[in-house]
Amino acid sequence: MTSSPPDGTASSVKPALIPGLKGFRRWVGRPIRDYGSLDPSLGRIGSLEVRLATTTTEIRRAQKLRFKVFYEEMSAVPRGAAVLSRRDVDEYDWICDHLLVLDHDAADRSLGRSRPKVVGTYRLLRQDVAERHDGFYTCGEYDITPLLKAHPDLRFLELGRSCVLEAYRNRRTVELLWHGIWAYVLHYRIDVMIGCASLEGTNPQDLAVPLSFLHHYAAAPAEWQARAIPERFTPMDILPKSAVDPKAALHALPPLIKGYLRLGATFGTGAVIDRQFGTTDVLVILPVSAINPRYIDHFGPTANRHAA
Repeated sequence: MTSSPPDGTASSVKPALIPGLKGFRRWVGRPIRDYGSLDPSLGRIGSLEVRLATTTTEIRRAQKLRFKVFYEEMSAVPRGAAVLSRRDVDEYDWICDHLLVLDHDAADRSLGRSRPKVVGTYRLLRQDVAERHDGFYTCGEYDITPLLKAHPDLRFLELGRSCVLEAYRNRRTVELLWHGIWAYVLHYRIDVMIGCASLEGTNPQDLAVPLSFLHHYAAAPAEWQARAIPERFTPMDILPKSAVDPKAALHALPPLIKGYLRLGATFGTGAVIDRQFGTTDVLVILPVSAINPRYIDHFGPTANRHAA
């Protein structure tokens, strides 16, 4: 299926402008995103603002935050240019939209002048953009082709590369990120959100409780199922259902996955070990129709507390 944004605009990078890293460097600081009628500034609480990146400089700042969290705080191992650039970069960055949380009370002078500090980020990839390029990032871990074919009339959005600076890992920052995602979902009429979420560690036995809980208690129904690709498939049903204490399992889950569960997400079959990032990944499937109505009211357009 191919689809177009409802207002006829496209926010993906034009390949002629940014064919690769060299092209990207030539365009640093220049506008590369046009969201049409969608205001890039999506909401604000106090000094914190959630907005969409509109320049390559803003994307670079999101990459620097990702490096700090994934490589310096967590156990990801940098490769190639990342070692020198101190940025988490991959080829999908140039076709994705990037959601940022900025703190206007905290100055970032790393690029030579003072600007609001980037403290949180999410990467967004719409299905129509993915299909014009090399598909979804998720395809490297999960076979989602049957899932897409089973719902040819729905618009899918991939969420990924999410992180928040440690000092800002609180309810306010998370609420702003989700408010921004929801505004984006409404604007582009997204029907389904998918993406890989991570548990820290690469030994499934150490993660037996949370993985088994997701398998037994939160598996996606048949019409929404997708499996890890065979060469990367790691079983999640390490423990029988009778041996899983749901309360203890929920406590062991990362906050991001618990948040997805509260919204109404279910999970694919099989986990994937990502040794570069030192994580075990699971597939999140969240149809908009499955989202708990109280969260729609909380993050939706009537949530005036998020108004800028």
